[in-house]
Amino acid sequence: MAEKKLLVPNIGDFKNVEVIEVLVKSGQQIKKNDPLITLESDKSSVEVPATDEGKINKIIVKVGDKVSEGSEILSLDSVSKKEERKKTVEVKENIPEKKIVTETPKEIAPVVKKLSKDGVSSASPKVRKFARELGADIVQIPGSQRAGRVTEDDVKKFVRSQVSVNEGKVEKKVYKDEYPHEAFGEIEKKDLPRVKKLSGPQLVRSWTEIPHVTQHDEIDITEMEQFRSTLIDNYSGERIRISPLAFITRAVVNALKEYPNFNSSIDPENNKLIFKKYYHVGFAVDTPHGLMVPKLRNVDQLGLKEIYEELRRVSKQCKELKIDKKEFFGGSMTISSLGGIGGNFFTPIINPPEVAILGVGKTFDKIKKVNGQFIVRKILPISLSYDHRVIDGAEGARFCVHLSKSLGKDFAFKLAV
Repeated sequence: MAEKKLLVPNIGDFKNVEVIEVLVKSGQQIKKNDPLITLESDKSSVEVPATDEGKINKIIVKVGDKVSEGSEILSLDSVSKKEERKKTVEVKENIPEKKIVTETPKEIAPVVKKLSKDGVSSASPKVRKFARELGADIVQIPGSQRAGRVTEDDVKKFVRSQVSVNEGKVEKKVYKDEYPHEAFGEIEKKDLPRVKKLSGPQLVRSWTEIPHVTQHDEIDITEMEQFRSTLIDNYSGERIRISPLAFITRAVVNALKEYPNFNSSIDPENNKLIFKKYYHVGFAVDTPHGLMVPKLRNVDQLGLKEIYEELRRVSKQCKELKIDKKEFFGGSMTISSLGGIGGNFFTPIINPPEVAILGVGKTFDKIKKVNGQFIVRKILPISLSYDHRVIDGAEGARFCVHLSKSLGKDFAFKLAV
């Protein structure tokens, strides 16, 4: 036996990188190319293999150390070539009869069970963090790499496997909590509102099936707000009240005409895109029974005041549960406004079979530099979510710009026409 030091080889740009895992222990017998440690940089992680075989004497590095090319990893008793040839001959002379194992041996099964129970899983801190962000238990995820090591792709596949949609019906694996809620204090149980029971599967289907992209933007609506506050009835002299949502709804219809992909739906059975020639805009209504999304029909044929009156009428019907079920279907696009509550940006979930939804936040004041002067402007925050299978990022950005122009200085007055 000869003592030999194993060093970090040339592994490219990995310099002064952190050791995130030590995959061997002192006294362990290792072979050539067996993984020794795992290094992780900002770009990727890599396993450092053994360049020799033998029995480990001492491990030099530990988790958290910084290493570079040439850093010592461990020392081992290396097998000489003469001893290796002798060992090979002995092994060949004593090769046992091959046996096909179809089941996990009884003496091994308890160990496997214990490992799973104790939560042992090989994954880098980066992958563990990724799994936590997705709400996945790293212990339950089968690894596809050497020694069952879990990668980000394994985490994604596992998360997708937890929820499947079959003909609109959601089938998901149910995990029971180890301890009931009442074990930690007093609780109260209430029935889930009927509206939320109905909308829940639809939301899961949307989030599971549709690749969402959300873009955020700020729209300067100073002139629009000034115009809105000066609307006067010529006969009575009274101020005409029209909500900002009516202006936004009209602006959305103008954008739908310019970008018809937003007014479409996917036909998955025939792999086709259905373009709608009508403009039925949905809007989210907050009711005591839960969130409802009725549609305003033929908005392109309505004036601003008519849109405002329709918004009030339909909202009242929803709150009183007097609206027809059909009014929740057949939309072009949906607007979800939190302006009356508060908040700026959020991630609205698409209401299928629509392919886009516009989230609207609460207007706020912002100081901007205009013509060399700092003045206060009214800013409307928007969040546009769309189906990336139908709409790409460039078209999403253009849609936002179109809305900005329609609600901005140059086009505010044209909306009333």
